[in-house]
Amino acid sequence: MRNILVTNALPYANGPIHMGHLLGYIQADIWVRAMRAMGHDVTYVCADDAHGTAIMLRAEANGITPEAQIANVQKEHIRDFDGFGVHFDHYDSTNSDENKARSEEIYIKNREAGNIAIRPVTQLFDPEKSMFLSDRFIKGTCPKCKAEDQYGDSCEVCGTTYNATELLNPRSTLSGATPVEKSSDHYFFKLPNFAEYLQKWTRDEGRLPVSIANKLDEWFDNGLNDWDISRDAPYFGFEIPDAPNKYFYVWVDAPIGYMSSFENYIKTKRPELNFNEFWKKDSKNEVYHFIGKDIVYFHALFWPAMLEGANYRTPTGLFVNGFLTVNGQKMSKSRGTFIKAETYLQHLNPEYLRYYFASKLSDKVEDSDLNLDDFVQKVNSDLVGKVVNIASRCAKFINTKFDNRLSKTSTESALVQSFIDAGDSIAKAYEAREFSTAIREIMALADRANQYIDEKKPWALAKLEGEEQQVHDVCSVGINLFRQLAVYLAPVLPTLAAQVQDFLKLESFDFASAKTILVNHEIALFQPLMQRVDPKAVAAMVDASKDSLVSAAEPAKVEKKKEKKAAPAKAEPKVGEAGVIGIEDFIKVDLRVAEVLEAAHVEGSDKLLQLTLNVGEAEPRNVFSGIREFYAPEDLKGKLVVMVANLAPRKMRFGISNGMVLAAGNGEGVWVISPESGAKAGDKVS
Repeated sequence: MRNILVTNALPYANGPIHMGHLLGYIQADIWVRAMRAMGHDVTYVCADDAHGTAIMLRAEANGITPEAQIANVQKEHIRDFDGFGVHFDHYDSTNSDENKARSEEIYIKNREAGNIAIRPVTQLFDPEKSMFLSDRFIKGTCPKCKAEDQYGDSCEVCGTTYNATELLNPRSTLSGATPVEKSSDHYFFKLPNFAEYLQKWTRDEGRLPVSIANKLDEWFDNGLNDWDISRDAPYFGFEIPDAPNKYFYVWVDAPIGYMSSFENYIKTKRPELNFNEFWKKDSKNEVYHFIGKDIVYFHALFWPAMLEGANYRTPTGLFVNGFLTVNGQKMSKSRGTFIKAETYLQHLNPEYLRYYFASKLSDKVEDSDLNLDDFVQKVNSDLVGKVVNIASRCAKFINTKFDNRLSKTSTESALVQSFIDAGDSIAKAYEAREFSTAIREIMALADRANQYIDEKKPWALAKLEGEEQQVHDVCSVGINLFRQLAVYLAPVLPTLAAQVQDFLKLESFDFASAKTILVNHEIALFQPLMQRVDPKAVAAMVDASKDSLVSAAEPAKVEKKKEKKAAPAKAEPKVGEAGVIGIEDFIKVDLRVAEVLEAAHVEGSDKLLQLTLNVGEAEPRNVFSGIREFYAPEDLKGKLVVMVANLAPRKMRFGISNGMVLAAGNGEGVWVISPESGAKAGDKVS
């Protein structure tokens, strides 16, 4: 038996759980249930990420305290997780006494080890709100191309990155006031102290997906920088020890919440567990974090460095999932595919979604698509048409003709044994997080079971005189085969599994319990187990999602929605005016068609996306583009764009940008320029 601690990425206590969130939580819950079914001791904890400026401002807008804000959201999160069968052993908040104490301890240990630096930082300060402004709360005119209404870190029009202090005509988006420059001491974690350690740590076998480890090499190639871990008052969070009015940046205490949530679980529910046995250096117990690919940098660089600096163990492994699209596109409020967990639960069985996600998930860092038509077809075909159908076809004979008791003889034992033997392969697939493989194997068994029943035709035998024993034997075999399928599906469909366990009157439903064949065994009266998905319910859910996203709490977000429409006609500029080039300069520009191989958020930037582009060359290009507000990474992957291919490489604080993706804007939105159909990567644009 292995002792395992599993955590999920902490949902931010600033809004509801939606389908994109659930992908990672359902993945983790399935793995936890599978590992328990194999006999391992698994603890599963999570917490709300409850600190930061955004929560402070949201609470202010709602007229309540931050504490009340996070308490309200936590109730909703727990409700939604319970609704989808995501059952944490303990669900906490990062705004706890235990997390405060643990954060201070880890900080002090790193400070004593020489891993903390203090130096002044000049920032823009809102004199009306009396607070320093992060880049996303500042707008102004781009210092290079003079485009207006640009955020404080980069220009969406020309792609230039800059410091907020370089903006022309800056204004606070919180008050409208003109910010002033002000210096303040900031506290930094010396991440470069751990460069050699982290390079080895990220390459330890099994620690990270290889694709993620390769991506992290870019950080090492460019050199690690000190990490700013402080924020000035006012800020909702924990005050830094011996530093009045200085607060830990939210990403300091958030991952420490994994530790404090586990600590609170021990205190309140399992005192026999030992915290240090899991978190001490060189612990033999296992710790795994299930996270989304957008927060890998924090978990694979900052988090292990903080733990190493404080002399704690680091995670055994990071399990990383991709993003979710719906019907092949980014989740959309206007299309009704930005679906909240609460809205889904009002219309559909949550186990439908658990099964569909499981049929898509593997150990690879890939995006998943929820195709609603395929969703209906797959659930109806697999779960209702194949699995549940076996029980309904056989149970009625056992209930009505054989006094609810299976046959005393074990016929077709070789067939049943083959289903039992398949459990080893299915268990291995679950453990490797190859859920789609496990589902394929289970459905192949379901096909065999249905084929057996079709061949034996118990309904026809029941009409023949003297065939009662044959009917009894065939239906008993069918129930045994159904039992095997239900056990193997239990990590994915816990509610269905509990119903089947009651129907079959079994004390245990773990994988080991399914090693024996049920003979002369009493069962209960069969009740319908799962209904077919009604396409009308799916349509109603989509319609409800269109309406439910407009709320009084978020009027600004609705008003600021960017609609894709043509830019208004403008007077043609004259050659020689600012920003205008002559034809002799323009013909030097090498425009190429590029295919977006990968797209990802840039940690530390509110506006940049990092693009990996195929331009028809031997090596792909790395390009940073200021389009994050208008595109999600999953919108761009596989898309053809037009780029300037002969710009000199530009060193940015996030890495080297080797080109520029062309985009157009009209003050209301920005859209990437794509070539006509038929173009391919590397084609020259003329």
